[in-house]
Amino acid sequence: MPVTADPMLLAQLLVFLLAVGAFAGVLAGLLGVGGGIILVPAFYYGFTLLGYQSEALMQLCIATSLATIVVTSIRSLHSHNKRGAVDWTVLKTWAPGILIGSALAVVVAAQLRSSTLQAIFGGLALLVGLYMLFGRARWQVAPQMPTGPVLAIFSPLIGFLSVLMGIGGGSFGVPFMTLHGMAIHRAVATAAGFGLLIAVPSVIGFAFVPVAVHPPFTLGAINGPTFLVIVSMTILTAPLGARLAHALQPQRLKRVFGAFLILVALNMVRKAIGY
Repeated sequence: MPVTADPMLLAQLLVFLLAVGAFAGVLAGLLGVGGGIILVPAFYYGFTLLGYQSEALMQLCIATSLATIVVTSIRSLHSHNKRGAVDWTVLKTWAPGILIGSALAVVVAAQLRSSTLQAIFGGLALLVGLYMLFGRARWQVAPQMPTGPVLAIFSPLIGFLSVLMGIGGGSFGVPFMTLHGMAIHRAVATAAGFGLLIAVPSVIGFAFVPVAVHPPFTLGAINGPTFLVIVSMTILTAPLGARLAHALQPQRLKRVFGAFLILVALNMVRKAIGY
């Protein structure tokens, strides 16, 4: 049975989620990785602690995370755009594919078991963490963003994989853009737009995905109170992250966060396989 009646536990989780929301907002603006890569494991921990363990738990975590990304992405995109850092040409060109991939991913995610989504999250987060830890700014596969068939493949793929993880477009979009000749600050700014394109259609879709075991005030697979707690902090901290992104050289921070993310990913894979 859910243990939500314990006021002390709820108070502790509230403080935990406020801290997680603040951290996620800074990360979204600073590193362009999207707060979801922190929020999904945090939500899994919180909902499990409250007793809402089920085969659809990861859908609940992913959908609620994506709902917060709608707000965080708008705030972050606005902050970056004021500095003229957003590449609107890339954003408009990639929008159709990202929207299609995101919508398709909701259909797929609704059919998967929680353990399968855990394994997908853990595996992909491990790859992102390894890239952040060992990737180099000088790495490049092309001098400019792709067009034609490559664009047609990768734009929906980024949307699809991001929704399966419950994250914005930065974790895949920033490495892809920097590998194709875009400056890191411009890639981070443009990835905020990717996050919005990913989150909006997926949130609409997840609002119609039923979750049998869920906390109160849940619409489809989106938990309202958790969403409100997180966005109350990300609204405040995402602009701070954007300002820091233009003031700092974030490579050292990326290494530290990459190592942390690898540990989070391995723990999620461990849970997926039942250990």
